[in-house]
Amino acid sequence: MAEAPLNGLRVVEMGSLIAGPFCGQVLGDFGAEVIKLEDPKAGDPMRQWGRTKPKGHSPWWPVIGRNKTSVTLDLRAPEGREVARALIDTADVVVENFRPGTLEKWGMGYADLAKTNPGLVMARVSGFGQTGPYSHRAGYALIGEAMGGLRHITGEADRPPARAGISIGDSLAGLNAALGVMMALHARQRTGRGQVVDAAIYESVLTVMENLITEYDLSGYVRERSGAILPGIAPSNVYPTRSGELILIGANQDTLFKRLCDAMGRPELATDERYRDHAARGVNQTQLDATIGGWTVEHDIEHLLPLLEDAGLAVGRVYRAPDMLKDPQFAARESIVEVAHPVFGTVKMQNAFPRLSETPGGVRWPGPALGQHTDAVLRDVAGLSDEAIAGLRTKGVI
Repeated sequence: MAEAPLNGLRVVEMGSLIAGPFCGQVLGDFGAEVIKLEDPKAGDPMRQWGRTKPKGHSPWWPVIGRNKTSVTLDLRAPEGREVARALIDTADVVVENFRPGTLEKWGMGYADLAKTNPGLVMARVSGFGQTGPYSHRAGYALIGEAMGGLRHITGEADRPPARAGISIGDSLAGLNAALGVMMALHARQRTGRGQVVDAAIYESVLTVMENLITEYDLSGYVRERSGAILPGIAPSNVYPTRSGELILIGANQDTLFKRLCDAMGRPELATDERYRDHAARGVNQTQLDATIGGWTVEHDIEHLLPLLEDAGLAVGRVYRAPDMLKDPQFAARESIVEVAHPVFGTVKMQNAFPRLSETPGGVRWPGPALGQHTDAVLRDVAGLSDEAIAGLRTKGVI
């Protein structure tokens, strides 16, 4: 990792759960030194989260805590905040996802920190941002996803809004924060000054909502839930197969649709007035999907995949974790890596993305034990003596 793009960048991560720490994970994946500050008693709740906890350890923590050092520090104590400031004075970036106003209450707002570290970039991740009438509210991903428009259009039309199986709003906010950090660091090269990156969950979701707002503004159309399809984009759906597995087929361009019709042995469909162009297929989407599904269900997926791939169509399985672990594409690109773990022996997890050809990122180690690096970081980075560190431990600050 000596050639990693963010090698030499120091990040202090405060906060917990997903949104802020995911920003830290992304930065750490590409070589940044990420010093994570955690409560001395329990640490980040992500250490306990997850469906299974073999040997008392969460399967979530090795991923979101990877490439970070763990320092226990009670930020509610004045001595803890003093140590945190000493660390932040040496940092390029600080990441936090407390409720807005918390750091200001502690005398650690950006204006306070920038007095001694004017080049500091502060990434602040919250539900509603640092300003506005909702800024003081507790911000969780489910609320941000709903406010940003994602929840309303997710799921089947005849059922209440569904959610993705992950906290996508948190991850989008963390990713937005990491992108903002890179922009702010680039600006610092010109100005010498840092700034605040204000990443709100609802705005991070809104960022990826395509033309939802503009479409309504210009036409009055409100997008609704449409299940596995996008209304008017056909064929692009999931279809049944004889073996019971589902297959995804995307052939909504005219040339691709003709290839699909030929592969089905139904070339006449390509010139049928109901399907001959994009607009017609959109109007007759339900009938077209039924026709395609009637064909796919007569064949096993092992027959359909090579047939449609050879025709140059976008086609694939609906992957689960076991499918990923045995897939040759994942293996060839090392999309999933195996990392040594002190408790589990090894753990498998996703690699660092995106891929950089000359200075790639990577996973150096999984999430560390709580406070594993406290003494070393306080001594080597904050400049504390062994006696001072022992005193903090006696007081329960670390």
